Amino acid sequence: MDVAIIGIGLHPFGRSPELTGQQQGANAVRAALADAGLQWKDMQFAYGGSQDGGNADALVNELGLTGLQFTNIWNGCATGGSSLHAAYTAIKSGEYDMGVVVGFDKHPRGAFNPKPSDWGLDNWYGESGMMLTTQFFAMKTQRYMHDHGITNDALIRVAEKAFYNGSLTSTAWRREALSYEQIANSQMVSDPLRKYMFCSPAEGGAALILCNADIARRYTRKPVLLKAAAVRTRHYGSFEVFSPSQPMQVADAPTVTASKAAFELAGIGPQEVDVLQLQDTDSGTEVIHMAENGFCEHGEQEQLLRDGATRIDGAMPVNTDGGCLANGEPVGASGLRQVHEICVQLRGEGGNRQVPGSPKVGYTHVYGAPGISGVNILTV
Repeated sequence: MDVAIIGIGLHPFGRSPELTGQQQGANAVRAALADAGLQWKDMQFAYGGSQDGGNADALVNELGLTGLQFTNIWNGCATGGSSLHAAYTAIKSGEYDMGVVVGFDKHPRGAFNPKPSDWGLDNWYGESGMMLTTQFFAMKTQRYMHDHGITNDALIRVAEKAFYNGSLTSTAWRREALSYEQIANSQMVSDPLRKYMFCSPAEGGAALILCNADIARRYTRKPVLLKAAAVRTRHYGSFEVFSPSQPMQVADAPTVTASKAAFELAGIGPQEVDVLQLQDTDSGTEVIHMAENGFCEHGEQEQLLRDGATRIDGAMPVNTDGGCLANGEPVGASGLRQVHEICVQLRGEGGNRQVPGSPKVGYTHVYGAPGISGVNILTV
């Protein structure tokens, strides 16, 4: 049995001071329902999550008290991918024919700086500054650049592409294209990552309506098939967020195992993917994730970026809506925004940012603390 996405909805990312996080999530659900020509009462289940925007199940107060199963899911920045995986398996099992996945958030300004005790860590880890995610990602990027010959040029090009793509996306937060020079000369935050190489905590909501693919064409002429959904956690030796020590033997990241599992489940390889969404919490993570997801060898990113391979009209378009760098990251919604964008591309509705050549296969990847990756493969 295949699973289909028949409705997509997005509340614009950025800042919406007049709305709560839950209201932004509800707006995204209403948009997804309208896209599918359905009503809230038609939903048999819901999965959703939020970090700072409130309980996802409380959306029933906004949408209607219908008695459906609603399960809250929280997996850091991988919340959206994890919620989608839960919905995918619920339909694949045959228990349900139709439901909704939703994510939303409303974060305060400033970098994420969680408490060590919430993650099973002692206070010294936070006192060293490593709970501040800008510090960890910079350290990880430094190590990767050293090991694989990546230069600052690659980091700048990732950000330049992201802001250009964001300028073409009406729902993005950062809609001003920035030049190579503006990015290269921006304030250093955590070496080697500069001001415009980081995403920002944000607000927004995203929702998807899923159903058994056998009935999908009752609701849309453009169903998108969710051919694979995989979520994996870290191994001993993975170099991950909130790792208080590092073994001498380094293991693969969860992204590697999640990606391999998804490709095996879908029965395709990386070379068949037409458009990608990769977690880009910062420029360095996009570079790393290009290889960890199997789209190139470690160290090849430098030349691929220089050649424009990851641009909208390139051989492997990455983050066509600007990714996290241009959209910001409302944690609960970010992974579902990725899937929303892939659906837009596969449906041929991207407008100025549409990937040429009628893409048929899309890929999304989300990564969350303390080392969780979710990968989805979609086709038309």
